[in-house]
Formats: sequence, structure tokens, C-alpha cells
Amino acid sequence: MNKNSIASVTSANKAAWEASAHLHKSGDGWAKLIEAAGRPGFSVLDGTVTEILQRLNVEGRRAVQVGCNNARELISLASLGGVPALGIDQSGGFLAQGRELAEAAGLDIKLLEANIYDLPEGLGHFDLVFITIGVLSWMPDLPEFFRIIAGLMEENAVLVIYETHPFLEVFNPHGVNPHEPGFSYFAREPQVVTQAITYDGKDHGSVEPSYWFIHPLGEIVTACIQAGLKLVELKEYPHSNREPEYDIYADRSAQVPMSYSLVASK
Repeated sequence: MNKNSIASVTSANKAAWEASAHLHKSGDGWAKLIEAAGRPGFSVLDGTVTEILQRLNVEGRRAVQVGCNNARELISLASLGGVPALGIDQSGGFLAQGRELAEAAGLDIKLLEANIYDLPEGLGHFDLVFITIGVLSWMPDLPEFFRIIAGLMEENAVLVIYETHPFLEVFNPHGVNPHEPGFSYFAREPQVVTQAITYDGKDHGSVEPSYWFIHPLGEIVTACIQAGLKLVELKEYPHSNREPEYDIYADRSAQVPMSYSLVASK
């Protein structure tokens, strides 16, 4: 994908996320999150990714999270002894929330508003790059994305990805027949999203169109390796790590993959 096309997609996606940011502070969930961040050992990480990080011994590792949203997961790394050094996101609205959470947690974290495809120079290198749910599918150019990720890594650094399994993207939980594929796993055109972007499974109305991509697992792994990274492990899981409406695909006798983790090193 050429630079103009990438810029057009990322600009539209930024606008959609900015328009949705305020919804993540509505209700009492935000107040509870702020309160929790102020307590020792704060973490929103589930058991799967916590086990991976503990096994990799992230204690003392300087971490950058790409697509950090409001930095709640980046802050959580401190509970495992990691050093949450930098969070990168293109939404200033979410980063403002991240600064509130970091202050509540008593942490001094640099939070950078930037397009991952157009990062400023001089960010340095990190011992851990962390990517979690819902980042890769917003990326229009995977090979370039992983090239940039590799450029953020120190020698012997690790990359940890904990994401929604791309096969889950073929289903539409709101469709008439939610268990029948609604999208092709091999579709290359972006899916146009007009709903406000939230995690609570509720309809919060429409925002400006954004663009979501189905990247098959093979393309993800290939882009990672071609960026010069060494694949350490790839695991697939039967549990969901995304919005609650996808829970209908869990705990079935004919189980589809719902999430995965990828660990790579430099």
C-alpha cells in the first residue's frame, strides 16, 4: 500500500477513535478503574498474557506499547516488574485518559500521540514491545508495521502480541445467522466501520467511517519474520479477549480459535 493510501486510512481511523474516546469515561467504570490504578499491584491483564510475561521474565525490561489506548495495560506491566516507558497511540483523547491513570498509579510514563507509520525520530530502543487486542486489524500495511516495530527493539528484545484470532473476524455476532461466516477470511478490501468504537457491546451510535482489515495469521507471521524478527512461539486459544458479544463463539463442541499470542525476538 502506498503512503497516500496509508495516510488516508490512518487519518480516518484516528478521527473515529477520537470521536469514541469520551464514551470510555462514561458510567462508573472509569471511576472504578482510576481507583484500582491507585492500588498496589494494579493489573488489567488476563491470566494468559500474564503467564507469558512472567515466563519471559519482564522484570526490569523497558517496555513500549504500540496502540496503547488509555495505557491501562502498559501501566499493568509495572505489577510484573516491567518498566512502562512509552505508550504510542494516535488518539489524544485516549492518551489524556492514560495520563490520568498513570498519575493515579504514581507512574511517570511518556505517552506519545503519533501515527505508527510516521513516528518521530529519537524514540530510542526498548527491551519489550507489547501489542494487545485490536491493534493489528487497524493497520493497513503489515510488512511496514512490523519493520517499524523491529526498529523500536533493542538487541535481544522481545515482542509480545496478544490479539484476537483473525479467523474470528469472519463472523458477525449481530448477524441473522451469527455462526455462519459473514466475511471471507481472505478478503483484502478494508471493512468499513461506522459504529462508535467501544468495548461494552452496546450501540453508541455512529461516527465517521473507519477501516478494519482481516489479516490472516499466515500473513502476520510472515510479516514478522520478514522484518528480521525470530519467531519464538505462536499459540492459539479457544477463549475470547474482545467485546462480550463474541462470547457466543466460546465453549462449543466444535470450537473455533478466538485469540492467539505471538512471541518474537530480535
